[in-house]
Amino acid sequence: MNSESVLKFPPGFLWGAATSPTQVEGHIENEWTQFTAVDGGNCHIACDHYHRYPEDIEWMSKLGMNAYRFGIEWSRLQSAAFAPLNQNELARYVDLLDRLRVAGITPMVVLHHFSNPPWINAAGGWTNAATIPAFVDYVRKLVAALKDRVFIWNTFNEPDTYACVAYLLGGFPPQRQWKLGQFRRVIDHMARAHVQASRVIRREGFAGRKPEVGIAKNWTFFHANQRLSPWDRATALVCHYTFNKFVLDAFLGGWRRRASTFIGLNYYGRVRFHHFRAMIPASGTPATEIRDFGFVCDDMVERYPEGLEKILTYLRRKFRLPIYITEHGAASDDEPFRERDLRQNLEALHKSMQSGVDVRGFFYWSLMDNFEWQFGYSKKFGLLSVDFKDAKLPRKMKPLAEVYSQICRENLVRA
Repeated sequence: MNSESVLKFPPGFLWGAATSPTQVEGHIENEWTQFTAVDGGNCHIACDHYHRYPEDIEWMSKLGMNAYRFGIEWSRLQSAAFAPLNQNELARYVDLLDRLRVAGITPMVVLHHFSNPPWINAAGGWTNAATIPAFVDYVRKLVAALKDRVFIWNTFNEPDTYACVAYLLGGFPPQRQWKLGQFRRVIDHMARAHVQASRVIRREGFAGRKPEVGIAKNWTFFHANQRLSPWDRATALVCHYTFNKFVLDAFLGGWRRRASTFIGLNYYGRVRFHHFRAMIPASGTPATEIRDFGFVCDDMVERYPEGLEKILTYLRRKFRLPIYITEHGAASDDEPFRERDLRQNLEALHKSMQSGVDVRGFFYWSLMDNFEWQFGYSKKFGLLSVDFKDAKLPRKMKPLAEVYSQICRENLVRA
């Protein structure tokens, strides 16, 4: 592909960015409220998107986006199982949606993004099957309230990541480790909830336009650094089965495929194993060692742009459903690196679309630097920087935001 290539995307393609409530809103009461990240940070104020969403929507318009993927925080809207929705909090989300509509920005609403109401956590969270009907009740009431404003619904964001880090690795609340049975139970209960919530959305969410519903599945490639290493190959296969195949089968296998009208794909890259060690910055591998191995990483995982085409082709062949790239981004202070990564991944995306994959939108992670879960504020994914040392939390466009803005406005990539 030469430097003059122009990769055009179809009319109506969605170009946006993504956030989650716990990471950007602040003023929140869920299991993350009392959590302290490894950098000492917490989510108490975060980016104060709770109060500053009008300003942040203006930033989206400046960036030329026509879509925004964001979460609605369950803990704000229900004080107990089957309780009525909090009308004050609902009104705030309605105002956000109305402002998006005025700006010409299509919303994709996420219903669960790594957080739960305190009363759900007190009863065992998603390890308790009673969470399923409580969640479905919440979805039914929310859909009734918002169906004339929202037509793209994302039930669960990365159920694999949530269950893994909360019940196997211990990085998310309730910080349990190697509870494989609980991991599998959480996935099973979320998959059942997705099916039931999808029926509600598709049956009760029609308001002049057929609603869309799906999950957002994080896909990570797991490989052995040396193909002849039997133990590293076995480790990679176990990880692939547990976090990719098992989760996909739970949500989309067999008849459950009919519960989704699209697949959301969160794609960042891959993990290679060397003597059982995951050779990525997120696992604590020193940057010098990663460079010695020749791996190209951001501050989290190894970059693997060609993998995006591979997984898109696989999903098309297996499920025959439209796809949204619901997250892709790089955490780094190296803006030229982030630009190269974005362009390489968009080239892979365009190539897959040229071969017949039905991809309808791309959401960059993230709109702004934010509270990155157990890592706190040390990982910088944003198109906008946020000065967390300043009480006013000023936003500022990064160089990558200028690049992405041109892509959004022109609906093409100059590769």
